[in-house]
Amino acid sequence: MFAVLKTGGKQYRVQSGDILRVEKLAAAAGETVQFNDVLMVGSTIGTPLVDGAGVQAEVIEQIKGEKVIHYVKRRRKHSSQRTKGHRQQLTLLRVTDILEKGAADSGVKAALGAGSVPGGAGEPARYAKNKADQAEMSKRVTTGEAKAKAEDAPTGAKPGNLLSEPRDGSADDLKKLSGVGPKMVTTLNEAGVYHFDQIAAWSEAEIAYMEETLPARGKVAGWAEQAKTLGSE
Repeated sequence: MFAVLKTGGKQYRVQSGDILRVEKLAAAAGETVQFNDVLMVGSTIGTPLVDGAGVQAEVIEQIKGEKVIHYVKRRRKHSSQRTKGHRQQLTLLRVTDILEKGAADSGVKAALGAGSVPGGAGEPARYAKNKADQAEMSKRVTTGEAKAKAEDAPTGAKPGNLLSEPRDGSADDLKKLSGVGPKMVTTLNEAGVYHFDQIAAWSEAEIAYMEETLPARGKVAGWAEQAKTLGSE
């Protein structure tokens, strides 16, 4: 009796005693595995699978396929070319039994691809380590972003006299402050600063906050002193 099974994206027609090479499975040599994706058993055709059917096989060894050479030549790119070799990882099996029904109760572990079982048989350490490394990297990135945000946050206290618009619709001429040009006037207005008396009233903590917010390090303290005089004119 023969069966048609599916594994690794390919279909194989097998019968008891056949030696089969399939894409690498998560199993060690000597283990027995069961293929549950059976498309056909004898004259029974599945829709798409045959219910209860299975194919059992013994793992002989993990092997590599023949070396395949890929040669790529790119036109119109200064005649660049590349040669690359590849050997596909495979599992060598011996088919031991074909079950028409009752495969679900056989107790034999399912045949799964090595890539679908992180940390499982085949490459346990590499998959487990990769998963741990990714978690650690994610933790570092999150911690680093939080630290950067904390370092970038302005110190001091936000002034409580900031406005959404100038009083009486007329703002003071802030260009009279030392080093303040049209661009800085726009920046001050966007921050809620329109009048000299606002700047003159800032405390040291509020000055420190505004120096980092504008930014205008080392200038706001001088503006506060000038604003006291300009506001009284």
